Amino acid sequence: MISPGAVATELPEASSDEATRKNLREFYKSVVAIPAESVAKAIAYAIEQPADVEIDEIVIRPPPRSSELPMNMTATIKRIVSAGRFLRSC
Repeated sequence: MISPGAVATELPEASSDEATRKNLREFYKSVVAIPAESVAKAIAYAIEQPADVEIDEIVIRPPPRSSELPMNMTATIKRIVSAGRFLRSC
């Protein structure tokens, strides 16, 4: 199962119904949409695992907006993200 949340795609403009397009535009203004390329990379990561590794579920969320975090939490998240990039490069 892949649960990406809001993904930045052409969806808000693709509907033929004007009311739906308007509602989608308003919705996307209120959330942080994940770039479609980021979702694709997460799926590729799961697919590329060796046969003895099973990934059953991927939940993809955008990081919290830094304005919503305490200052020390923002620094902690940046360190965790940097460590994750380091581990993936090994």
